[in-house]
Amino acid sequence: MLVLRPAQENARWGHRRIQGELARLGHRIAASTVWEIPNAAGVDPAARRSGPTRREFLTARAEDIIAADFFHIDTVLGTRLYALVFLEHGTRRLHITESHRPPDPGVGRATGAESRRRPGHAHGISTIPGA
Repeated sequence: MLVLRPAQENARWGHRRIQGELARLGHRIAASTVWEIPNAAGVDPAARRSGPTRREFLTARAEDIIAADFFHIDTVLGTRLYALVFLEHGTRRLHITESHRPPDPGVGRATGAESRRRPGHAHGISTIPGA
């Protein structure tokens, strides 16, 4: 009953998700056992998702995807340089912003909105064309 109920109430959950939820509640049970119990009871496994695979989706949407990351470099002279980098997946162009001081703690929350803007259209951003 401990395995069947989540399988019946959550049709999109597969055996690994059910096993993970049970583990979170403190019940240690193997994923293969969680697969066997609903199978033996005649409960269908989670339905396969229709639609593109992850690779197909990313390939089709490459023009719209921009990755962003903060990083720092420690120089030989002991100074630390900070940068915010954007990568356009469709064109493989790299955009690097310069910063001479550490980013504020709230900057990480702002990157979602900032990364939706088209990089390369503001002051202080260098563009390196893709290969």
